[in-house]
Amino acid sequence: MRELLDAHGRTYADEAGIRLKDTPQPLYRLLVLAHLLSARIRGSIALATARALHEAGLRDPRRMAQADWQERVDALGRGGYRRYDERTATQLGDAAQLLNERWGGDLRRLRREADGEVSELRHLLQEFPGMGPAGADIFLREVQGVWPEAAPYLDAKALQGAERLKLPKDPDRLTELAGRTDPAVLAAALVRAAVDKDVAEDTLRRAA
Repeated sequence: MRELLDAHGRTYADEAGIRLKDTPQPLYRLLVLAHLLSARIRGSIALATARALHEAGLRDPRRMAQADWQERVDALGRGGYRRYDERTATQLGDAAQLLNERWGGDLRRLRREADGEVSELRHLLQEFPGMGPAGADIFLREVQGVWPEAAPYLDAKALQGAERLKLPKDPDRLTELAGRTDPAVLAAALVRAAVDKDVAEDTLRRAA
């Protein structure tokens, strides 16, 4: 666990340049990142695309909804997200519109609607176009550092990483082993071990 966290303990939000706080803009940027990461596309492309959308000014739901479709397509293309760019451009616009209309552009209102129930949070997140179970899991893994009611959120993908590293598959035991580590960092490190064989092999080699 120590070797995993030392070498690979970084959230995907941090890698995408998102300083995650419980405020509207970074939470929205995380929602978009979770949407991008949930597609069958390399994680590095999803991260680059999240940065490209930010650089294009599409960093809040009002601006995303107001942007025309081609503007969104172009920003996605600059990030390398070309395989799904047209469909994703539509989904991002529709999702931003829903967030604006139903929750006033503020995901904290969605959190309040869930009233501390993680299963309800997961359900509500899937109401956004393009956000299926995988996208909701990504969002909750990353947000648990600022929404503590979600912690420890170690889903099947994170536990797959634990199994690959011969670590316990019990979330509470993993949290105990990680000590004071941000649970979002723990989850991201385990997911990296699950999706990248090199991360797992590097960690096992360091531990040996």
